[in-house]
Amino acid sequence: MIQQRARHPRLTWLATIVAIPVLLLFGVLSAGAQGSASTSPASSQGQVSPTFTVSFGPGVRSTPVTGRLFVIVSRTGNPAPHLQADQGGVTDTVPFWGEDVTGMRPGQSVVLGAGPRVYGYPLTSLAKLPSGHYWVQALLNVYTTFHRSDGSVVSLHLPCGDGNDLFVSPGNLVSQPVRVYLHPGASYPLHLTLSQVLPQLQPVPPGGTCQQGNPPDSAHVKHIKIESRLLTRFWGHPMYIAADVLLPRGYSDPANRNVRYPVIWHQTHFPFENPFGFTEHGTDPFSRFWLSAAAPKVIIVEIRHETPYFDDSYAVNSANLGPYGTAITSELMPAVDAHFRIINARWARTVTGGSTGGWETMAQQVFYPSLYSGAWVGYPDPLDFHFHQNINIYGDPNAYYQLHAWTKFPRPAARSTNGDTIWTTAAENHWELALGDHGRSGLGQWDIWQAVYGPEGSNGYPAPIWNKVTGTINHAVARAWRPMDIDHYLAANWPRIGNLLAGRIHVFVGTQDTFFLNDAVQVFQQNTATLTHPKADIRFCYGLNQPHGFSPYTDEQLITIMARYMANHAPQGVSTKNWLGSPHATPATPDRAGSTQDRGARASVTAAAQVQAGQPAPVCLPSAPAVPPT
Repeated sequence: MIQQRARHPRLTWLATIVAIPVLLLFGVLSAGAQGSASTSPASSQGQVSPTFTVSFGPGVRSTPVTGRLFVIVSRTGNPAPHLQADQGGVTDTVPFWGEDVTGMRPGQSVVLGAGPRVYGYPLTSLAKLPSGHYWVQALLNVYTTFHRSDGSVVSLHLPCGDGNDLFVSPGNLVSQPVRVYLHPGASYPLHLTLSQVLPQLQPVPPGGTCQQGNPPDSAHVKHIKIESRLLTRFWGHPMYIAADVLLPRGYSDPANRNVRYPVIWHQTHFPFENPFGFTEHGTDPFSRFWLSAAAPKVIIVEIRHETPYFDDSYAVNSANLGPYGTAITSELMPAVDAHFRIINARWARTVTGGSTGGWETMAQQVFYPSLYSGAWVGYPDPLDFHFHQNINIYGDPNAYYQLHAWTKFPRPAARSTNGDTIWTTAAENHWELALGDHGRSGLGQWDIWQAVYGPEGSNGYPAPIWNKVTGTINHAVARAWRPMDIDHYLAANWPRIGNLLAGRIHVFVGTQDTFFLNDAVQVFQQNTATLTHPKADIRFCYGLNQPHGFSPYTDEQLITIMARYMANHAPQGVSTKNWLGSPHATPATPDRAGSTQDRGARASVTAAAQVQAGQPAPVCLPSAPAVPPT
């Protein structure tokens, strides 16, 4: 989910939350569909469905392509329909429909219409589109076929410095938007030609790769990229991971050439800007702080680890993504330590992040307990799968509905602090399904959780935790998620790792988290309080009535707290005066909302929630006023 400022101008930032009713589609989909789902022909009730043929010429691409083909429609032509779909997310996207293609050749026309392999959002079928004038555009999301070391052969989109955003990913094909009148009497099919290849977002150096992007260096921000031997072996294809490194004031001064610095590893989504939004011109509060004598002289590192399933790997080893946890800790981290003057010791290494970055922070601290001296975990993705957002994957029969004897009620996936539903779990999952079957949406939160937490399915793709159309939960798959249930993992392994973790973890979350993440935190607190020999001594901070993105600290405060923590844990005789900074590093006017980054559907709602989180300044509670039932 979320941590840090918006990293790309594509993200839409809102000043207020608007609760948008979501249309749930009943009875129009095959109840047994698990992968490619579609509206049955009967659902259109005899309506004539708009039909399109799509092709590309050899001048655009000379080789056959496997991928997912889309037709996107909008009522306005500016920006182009594919950008409106990218910016709209679950609630405000323009309609689009997708269909898988295999070996599509130059010059070959592929039909996209009312077939059983076509699935769309928010209208599942093209037949549901009202008559009218529309701008229409085709897009082809290009897949790479991977022959993995586990024997699976899978076709997925390989991102190219775009955070796996298919709508802007370099190398994907698009047509010119055309304005047409779609109505039952129109002459179909209408032909669309994929005439453009989406360009690189950043220049690729000679002999280089677009994987993980190629942002430019500056005086205080450097970048490092390596080919991972472990990930290349797993995927059967060259795979890269990278890092953005923010250097402290005075790092390059000749007088400091022998000074080594502690490090803060900052877990985020794929970063589109510098760590914590730093700019060399120093006109924003964080940059002014970083360039001042008040800032502790530490090094901050953010990881660039976009994957074929999402914009990051969740920084752990998993059956479907491979050994990203080991690649980060045993390949990337030593490369960063060797390239920069970092103190390579546990006491001088800490980790932090929020939402997805919060879960990654907790996972890195827990799964690699000897690596970090402390973790600051913000509004993390579910720490206990009894509250996977608000779904008990171990016990609930359905993820989309609360089922009763004679009725069922939609389950919300995002809420405002006044209790309004922003969107439902069903709507978000159906949006993901339209973007890509077999968990291949690239943008979907539920899809990446399924890929990271769960086992591989018989077809080589992630085993579905629930039927993507109906929401019926597969409890056998749910049981296979237990090794990634951090609450369960701590209970099972505390005798082995407790001495390495006690007193080192700090967690903060709002009691009205937009995505219900506070519930799992509360259960996690309740359960870890029972751990003994030693006591867990995990510190919790709840922002009363605060939404997603709540933090009791500004970025400046958090960095200062973590630096002083490392100084307090330095071995006796180690001097910290070269890097600790002045004692007056706390800004006078804290922005209690913290900072945030998100993407796709969850970006706008999180930014809007953070506006709420900043007014008024929240009270930090050591425990929530109400604990959900375990």
